[in-house]
Amino acid sequence: MAEIVNLKRARKARAKRNAEQEAVRNRTVHGLSRAQKERLKADKRDADKHLEQHRRGPRIEE
Repeated sequence: MAEIVNLKRARKARAKRNAEQEAVRNRTVHGLSRAQKERLKADKRDADKHLEQHRRGPRIEE
């Protein structure tokens, strides 16, 4: 005897799998995640602050 399948659930499960696969492709195409980008910004801001604290004279703006 065949297994009874709820078509509504099967369609939703298939759509969810497809959406996850597309998300994986987009992550590889578009680079870093938001958390990684924010971490890089924070690291750069900390490095700039550290460098600025060790300057000997006034900063010259270009």
